[in-house]
Amino acid sequence: MMRPFSKRKVLFLLFGLLLATMAVAPFLGLKTMSLKSVMAGDADAVEQHIFYSMRLPRVLVSLLCGGALALGGMVFQAMFRNALATPFTLGVAGGATFGASIYIKLGLAFAVLGVPGVTLAAFLGALLSIVLVYGLTRASGTLSSHTMLLAGVALSFFFSSAVFFMQYLSDFAQSFQILRWLMGGLAVQGYTTVFDMLPITVGGTLVILYLTHDLNALTTGEEEAAGRGVNVTRTRTVLFFTVSFMVAAVVSACGPIGFVGMMAPHICRLLIGADHRHLTWASLLFGGIFLTWCDVLARMLIVPAEIPVGIITALLGGPFFIWLLISKRGGYGY
Repeated sequence: MMRPFSKRKVLFLLFGLLLATMAVAPFLGLKTMSLKSVMAGDADAVEQHIFYSMRLPRVLVSLLCGGALALGGMVFQAMFRNALATPFTLGVAGGATFGASIYIKLGLAFAVLGVPGVTLAAFLGALLSIVLVYGLTRASGTLSSHTMLLAGVALSFFFSSAVFFMQYLSDFAQSFQILRWLMGGLAVQGYTTVFDMLPITVGGTLVILYLTHDLNALTTGEEEAAGRGVNVTRTRTVLFFTVSFMVAAVVSACGPIGFVGMMAPHICRLLIGADHRHLTWASLLFGGIFLTWCDVLARMLIVPAEIPVGIITALLGGPFFIWLLISKRGGYGY
């Protein structure tokens, strides 16, 4: 493994890239805007509306969701001691997709306090998955990472089969809606999604930061962590629910955007090392930056059409996954 760079320099670089991303990304899209066109007093009202009601919220949502996915992947990679783990490993994305597919198949159309019904249905499906994974793990008599992983994988297969069944029963329009939702997307209007995601991402980040010492211990193994005074069961439970709720919120709002949570933590680990006191901040920043620029690419690649951002991340993540396997960097290597 390559030698990590100076932690402080990497974090400062990522923070600078974050500021640059926030300053540049909102101006890019189907039509590139200038600062003058959105700030001048006589600016085009349409462009101002597009910038402030669509592009700026979209960038903020992508930063929050990308950061949350990267943190989720980082935590699960530490818990399972495998750099190939993702935020979707324990079936949360499958449950959310199942909830969304039921909503679409039933032809429902409603919103609650400005939150679309499909988002609520997806969140309820994700919560169902969280409860089932935890219940199955507890029912086995032990809360080990292996049992939790097996329960999550089993539920992922079950929900995938259920979604295929719902698609089979749906008409063409409904089947296309389900397929489109599976591709993920960051098309938001207004700041409702931003305000929904902000407390969840910030709260989850604070919990993870509080448990970074325990995360470092978990990467050495459960017995070693327990020998260092870590309450392994309590820590694993808190991290499981924290990450699962964050991922549930992201998938409900944006669909299952894959590979961000697998790539971002691993790249940051190569750059900054495996100490979660620094890796947490690096993953949060890099994940948001990465997803934002993937979304910019998705909007500009085949204008006037827009590619679902999940396709872009998968196109990048597939080769990255293969590189991990070939280079034998799939494990933590402790």
